[in-house]
Amino acid sequence: MRKCDLYRGFRYPAAVISHVVWLYFRFSLSFRDVEELMASRGIFVTYESIRHWTLKFGQTYANALRRRQPKRGDKWHLDEVVLSIKGQHHYLWRAVDQEGHTLDVLVQRGRDRQAAKRFFRKLLKGLRYTPRAIA
Repeated sequence: MRKCDLYRGFRYPAAVISHVVWLYFRFSLSFRDVEELMASRGIFVTYESIRHWTLKFGQTYANALRRRQPKRGDKWHLDEVVLSIKGQHHYLWRAVDQEGHTLDVLVQRGRDRQAAKRFFRKLLKGLRYTPRAIA
């Protein structure tokens, strides 16, 4: 399916629709925030149209972003850091590959080994490949 076929039948051009979807997903804005941003540029579109566009084109956009991401390394490790948030100690668990790319982050109050294992299992569940080594 060509790009022009995907946007056929919509009042706005493909560039406007793709920009609106990009704004919504890239900056975690609400539909009304995106509506205001577009109105400030002279493009008046309702938040319902934005909601419809994000539902229709959001998965396509997410797939394109996922394809552009660099492939993660095959050696992973878990970093643990103690943070002080509002005077209370919290533990930050961070899964990192050998190049230093952060894969996922978990912050919790107590130092819980089982929670760290669940965190890693959840991270491994959504992958298409398994890491060669986990330290």
